[in-house]
Amino acid sequence: MKKSAPSLTVRRSLSKFGEDLRFARLRRDLPMALVAQRAKISLSTLGKIEDGDPDVSLGNYAAAMFALNLGTPFSDLVDPAKDEVGLQLDLENVPKRARKRVAAKIGGGA
Repeated sequence: MKKSAPSLTVRRSLSKFGEDLRFARLRRDLPMALVAQRAKISLSTLGKIEDGDPDVSLGNYAAAMFALNLGTPFSDLVDPAKDEVGLQLDLENVPKRARKRVAAKIGGGA
């Protein structure tokens, strides 16, 4: 069974991400072999990352970033405090007024 390709937007984003990682590696004057070794990935996987291959695992992308001393910003990407759409939805779902809650009966005796 052939899996479907990601959207054009996703492919472009990964392509730019890979190009940016390649630029960071070259800026640091690091050969691919050294970065791959530091990231504990194969040289071909690093090449795929730099090409923006969507089939490479997120963990490998993170390992390559860490090997380039770019940190691990993935933990901040979907931080609920920075989710503007989610925050807006929360605001829209605030009740118009507060109501006193009725306590449920315990024991249900007649």
